[in-house]
Amino acid sequence: MIKINNFQEYEAAFSFAQEQPEAFWGEVAKDFVWLKPWDQVLNWDFENPTIEWYKGAQTNITVNCLDRHLPQRAHQTAVIWEPNSPNDEAVSLTYAELHSRVSKVGNALRKMGVQKGDRVCVYMPMIPELLIAVLACARIGAVHSVVFAGFSASSLSDRIIDADAKVVLTSDGAMRGNKTIAIKEIVDEALLKCPSVTNVLCFKYLGMPIHWVEGRDLDWSLEELMASDNCPPEVMEATDMLFILYTSGSTGKPKGVVHSTAGYMVYSEFTFRNMFQYQEGEVFWCTADLGWITGHTYLTYGPLLAGATTVVFEGIPTWPGPDRFWQVIERHSVNILYTAPTAIRSLMSFGHEYPERYPMESLRVLGSVGEPINEEAWHWYHEHVGKSRCALIDSWWQTETGGAMITPLAGITPEKPSYAGLPMPGVQLLLVDSEGNEIHGNNVEGNLCIKFPTPGMLQTTYGDHERCRQTYFSTYKNLYFTGDGARRDEDGYYRILGRVDDVINVSGHRMGTAEVENAINEHHTVIESAVVGYPHEVKGQGIYAFVITEHAVHDQDQARKEIIDVVSKLIGPIARPDKIQFVRGLPKTRSGKIMRRILRKIAEGDATSLGDITTLTDPTVVKDIIQGALVAVNTA
Repeated sequence: MIKINNFQEYEAAFSFAQEQPEAFWGEVAKDFVWLKPWDQVLNWDFENPTIEWYKGAQTNITVNCLDRHLPQRAHQTAVIWEPNSPNDEAVSLTYAELHSRVSKVGNALRKMGVQKGDRVCVYMPMIPELLIAVLACARIGAVHSVVFAGFSASSLSDRIIDADAKVVLTSDGAMRGNKTIAIKEIVDEALLKCPSVTNVLCFKYLGMPIHWVEGRDLDWSLEELMASDNCPPEVMEATDMLFILYTSGSTGKPKGVVHSTAGYMVYSEFTFRNMFQYQEGEVFWCTADLGWITGHTYLTYGPLLAGATTVVFEGIPTWPGPDRFWQVIERHSVNILYTAPTAIRSLMSFGHEYPERYPMESLRVLGSVGEPINEEAWHWYHEHVGKSRCALIDSWWQTETGGAMITPLAGITPEKPSYAGLPMPGVQLLLVDSEGNEIHGNNVEGNLCIKFPTPGMLQTTYGDHERCRQTYFSTYKNLYFTGDGARRDEDGYYRILGRVDDVINVSGHRMGTAEVENAINEHHTVIESAVVGYPHEVKGQGIYAFVITEHAVHDQDQARKEIIDVVSKLIGPIARPDKIQFVRGLPKTRSGKIMRRILRKIAEGDATSLGDITTLTDPTVVKDIIQGALVAVNTA
């Protein structure tokens, strides 16, 4: 496997990949187990679009995740499961044990009539069986579609219907903090509208009473017990579908992003090994739920392809106390931590004394993912969690790219707080203006595009290839448009400015919402903020800031003045918010994404067409924000 060990090697790999991309990715792929070699490294066309990596090759991703490791790693821990409560015992699975259980569940699925190409929906909590379910599907060539087990029955049924899923894998219930969630009950409700589903395989995790449909519902433990652990891997063409993952937060019909077998496999391993500078025997912890792409690539496939030990965490960072993360790191001697800015900022609000109680001497690398991390959170994370000795990577990528696109290589690439950094080798980026003209040089801003495919790039949107073309490839000719704006600084480092529709044009000046939020968040009392544009009769667009503070604000006028002063100092008077509303929370999806669409509607005075808000983490915050907006004070 290709491992970049220093900055000179990074520069050499980057140049090689720019000049001879197919030769580069052919070299990266050669050490995997191939049942048949490829005829062509890449066949592509962004007009149609067509993206086919390693065409003609045959493999199975689980052979590369499991079988090939057994001669050397049979007794090495593959998975550590840390349960919801610190009082419960952690569970470990070796590579041999994981291989055996994946094989048994794969055979159980085959017994149910699941065949290559069938879609299987997985709706489960963060327990070892979730990883086993995903790998068992891949073992037999079924296409897994993991749905985050916090989505409603309606959202679940939409995804099952769109994928035309044949089987659902689930559990009786789930634990999350001090809450018990009736998972099977949600599945039962969803399936009232899903005639394609023939069987439900249910893992009786909590032993809670559940409704049971004879002939449809099967007991996971019993089926696994009766199954053989000899499960020959399905021979998969390189371009066969591996999984469908539905993007959240969009309106209308769910959008199922499709990733193929070989390209995704190669990109997952390459980016995992190099971004984190993974070293043999290390313990890796990605705190993401497997319901999101981060959980697919950097909790499951990437670590297992590299032969690492991956931690699966059932709980939440603040229960039963705000030191839960730090306990887990100490308990399992975690070497690499990959988490989200949302979690970091949440833990910041409790103060630095909690992480400082724990030496966390095992930690070597910290990572951030999901959104740009603001400077204050970056420094807190680096100083109080990493003890100012750990490399810190702030990675940018998307569900559609399958793996990291812009990121430091831990300990190799110089770090800049709030900058994602330089592209991974093999990633060809460019900035364009609104007409699609490339913006050359440094110290520039524009719309972030990709001009050459990477192996992790999506193949299509399930059942609707035209939607894929329209969404990603139609805005600019022969380019994949990420939907994000970015700044490239004097060193060629990229800073993500946020979605292009989240870029505000104030008096002819473009500024990313993330940039204004980062400035607001520098105020000592601010925990988090969200900024949107709204119609302004003089400026075209004004800036409306929704702000969460550490404590209740008694003198709001003074607080607004202080925040404006901070923004003016860090960006300039042009960026000062026109309205600041103090709120107790923000409308977020279960993955932590702020629903700016809702905030824009409220800021515009249109609270009557907000769409479905039932899948938000806390829908009640929307009502509070609407009421507060009626009396929001202009700062001018």
